[in-house]
Amino acid sequence: MIFIILFLLISVIPIIWINYVFKKNDKILPNMPFDGYQLGDELIKEFKLKDVRLEKTLIGDHYDLDQRKVKVHENRLRRKSLTSISVICHEIGHAIQHAQDYSPLITRTKLVKNTQWINKISTTIIYIGLPLIFATGSPSLIKLCVLTVLFSLLVGVIIHLVTLEVELDASFNKAYPIIKRKIPEVYHDSCRSVLRAAAFTYVVGVFKNLISLRMIWSVLSRLR
Repeated sequence: MIFIILFLLISVIPIIWINYVFKKNDKILPNMPFDGYQLGDELIKEFKLKDVRLEKTLIGDHYDLDQRKVKVHENRLRRKSLTSISVICHEIGHAIQHAQDYSPLITRTKLVKNTQWINKISTTIIYIGLPLIFATGSPSLIKLCVLTVLFSLLVGVIIHLVTLEVELDASFNKAYPIIKRKIPEVYHDSCRSVLRAAAFTYVVGVFKNLISLRMIWSVLSRLR
């Protein structure tokens, strides 16, 4: 029960905090010399990011390595707010990593592509297979399924740890130096908070997977 409570707390509280930080810093600043799109376009040219484009998306802010596209929510592109500017700088940071062949980014991409099948099998077992197997009561099949889910979660932890390094680098080694050059000093701390929130989602992911691992390990121990 304690692990379920911890899982729920880690799933909900950080999201509330991240949304609060984003909303708090999303006020329009009329005196800001550029909006998110204008700054992003300027940075693409400044860093000579060949073939990189800035586009709107409906599925969450991210950088698409295959298409070389920086994709952000439509309401960020033409908005003169610290949240919009910071998020776009963060995603441009990933494009800079790509241009520099930043090894953790390449490693993360390969890991995700090469382990997708494990996640699909695990998801199928959780939602379809596991209830049926528990219903039949076969200890061997139950152990096999639990081990499969355990392995999937372990892979997820590794991917999140690599991703965390990628996100922290994009926020604080790539985006923040840009912000210090481009944005008035009075806004630096607020932008840093947004960048921290942008990276923090992956810290949450690591803890959620670790708690899930502990829960599944507990189930496996009882089956021995």
